[in-house]
Amino acid sequence: MQATRRSFLSRTLAGAVVGGALAIGLTAAPAAAEALDDILKAGVIKIAVPQDFPPFGSVGTDLKPVGYDIDVANLIAKGLGVKAELVPVSSANRIPYLQTKKVDLVISSLGKNPDREKVIDFSVAYAPFFNGIFGPADVKVEKVEDIAGMTVGVTRGSVEDLELTKVAPPTADIKRYEDNNSTISAFLSGQVKVVATGNVVAAAILARNPPKKPTVKVLIKNSPCFVGLNKDEPKLLEKVNAILTAAKADGALEKISEKWLGAPLPKDL
Repeated sequence: MQATRRSFLSRTLAGAVVGGALAIGLTAAPAAAEALDDILKAGVIKIAVPQDFPPFGSVGTDLKPVGYDIDVANLIAKGLGVKAELVPVSSANRIPYLQTKKVDLVISSLGKNPDREKVIDFSVAYAPFFNGIFGPADVKVEKVEDIAGMTVGVTRGSVEDLELTKVAPPTADIKRYEDNNSTISAFLSGQVKVVATGNVVAAAILARNPPKKPTVKVLIKNSPCFVGLNKDEPKLLEKVNAILTAAKADGALEKISEKWLGAPLPKDL
């Protein structure tokens, strides 16, 4: 009888110990901290930015990063009330830096596609990035069919070359050049009437303040830039979106676009 009682008490005590341990474990496990809380507590946000892709990001004469993405990074940090710690990245390592928590955000001319959406989240669009047909203001081109019979410059093998080849009318005289500088020179010298290129290259032409300024005529392919952040960070995503949306509304983002791209934000951005 006593042996049975001792066995019962031992089992009861063991159960109590296990139950207590579970209870302690359940109450002691902290809730997963959100990135936004950590950022606000630290007073610093680490942001991946490009260093070799002007006008989105490059190294200035003072060896500090400058560009569209750098201005947007500082805009977001200011909106959060924290300091921006800029981390130079390449196209290859920008997403791994985010996933390994070396940075909190990626602002590096990042486009959105289904494969990337499986591993990271994206903000609302903050910058235009597109390929199109550009020409002087006095050249009338409203749709791709209008380049029939025109000389069109394009960089050989580029995305613009591939996309233009798909849609150009048969009578368009496409002249292919070996690099962007040659394509730019052909446009400025009048060898071609219009060029098929990216808005970044068009911005590079405008930076020279030439007499013949390229304006966008036809959009070929649109791939705007987004801020990248880790999944399951709803508070940070909501805050970044709110800052960018406000910057579109009050003209702050428009000023950045005019400064670095020489053009206003597209109305549908």
